[in-house]
Amino acid sequence: MFHQLNSHFSVAGQLSVADMTTVAAAGYKVVINNRPDNEEPGQPSHADMAAAARAAGLLYSHIPVGRAGLDGTMIATMVAVLAAADKGPVLAFCRSGARSTMLWSVARAATGADVDVLMAEAARAGQDISGMAEMLRSMKHDSPNAINHG
Repeated sequence: MFHQLNSHFSVAGQLSVADMTTVAAAGYKVVINNRPDNEEPGQPSHADMAAAARAAGLLYSHIPVGRAGLDGTMIATMVAVLAAADKGPVLAFCRSGARSTMLWSVARAATGADVDVLMAEAARAGQDISGMAEMLRSMKHDSPNAINHG
């Protein structure tokens, strides 16, 4: 269910309201929802997921990544959430884990993380971000707020 990229960050496909207690029991402290509301029928709303996460004792952030892709605000928000997540491991979710991995890798590259390490960590979780390598390498020279990858 959870795919660990490193000791601090994991991704998952769509979670349910009931999954929040499982997430907390697994030791996660922060949950990031990367799905826009109403992306598909039957998907729990951001508000319901936030309430369930808080009830389970988890910190919760909603950074929806839709079809338009990433923008500087999303990246900057992810950078801030990851920086503030010193209380424990983070679990981000979307439909499959791919968007969560993509946003994580861009946020980490924007803060100077080694791109080869990011690609290896993503691969360990079954996510291939090698097609993003050139863009990730350029992140060290760009501000997260100046980036718009649509």
